[in-house]
Amino acid sequence: MQAERLPEWMLPLREAIYEQVLTAEQTRPLYAAATAAARQHTSGASRYVALSRAEFFMGRALLFEERNQEARTHFAEGLRLAEIAVETAPSADAWLIRSQNLGHLIQADGRNTFAMRHGLDVGRFAERALEFDGRNAAALHILAARYVFAPGILGNINRGVDMMKAIYNGGGDMGRDDLFNVTSAIGWGRVQQRNFSEAIPWLRKALEVYPTNQFVAELLETAEAGGSGRRRSR
Repeated sequence: MQAERLPEWMLPLREAIYEQVLTAEQTRPLYAAATAAARQHTSGASRYVALSRAEFFMGRALLFEERNQEARTHFAEGLRLAEIAVETAPSADAWLIRSQNLGHLIQADGRNTFAMRHGLDVGRFAERALEFDGRNAAALHILAARYVFAPGILGNINRGVDMMKAIYNGGGDMGRDDLFNVTSAIGWGRVQQRNFSEAIPWLRKALEVYPTNQFVAELLETAEAGGSGRRRSR
């Protein structure tokens, strides 16, 4: 893993999202603190990126509780801020957070028409991020996730898992959250294929990073039970 790429004042919010110990309402003060710090410590495009990232994290907290309408508000605002960042000074971070907010806005929106209209842009934005930083693990994860998490015939889990493993094996510069995202995605893909013996060690790797993450804990329970455990949709 590389050194932490986020500023120290953003970390409590990010950690809360991945640890999944706090409720969305308990997360709001961390979101407010991150937003205030972004306004205090950054300027220009960097400020828009930081504010966009705070919106993204808060949206995820709400999405996990299936409060999709509220989550959409945060993802939409995060997307707006990311678009300003891209227009002001394009960078890997600006394109990445634009892709992340759009991808989760599609998930929170839930309408097929919206997904069909904007779905391809998620990957395109991630590719633009890689033009600035070809080892950006989060952008590489987005491209691999298209195959792992796509429904039905649109997906190709084996291809996506191979791409995730390439990131894990040194193809990208991973932070703590990247390591969790990659290992949990591999585990999720193998659970869908009912390949529980391969899923289990990857899910355990993910829980080594964030031991209290409920999504992966439930997924591991499912894998260890041979598919009979309770699974939360991603």
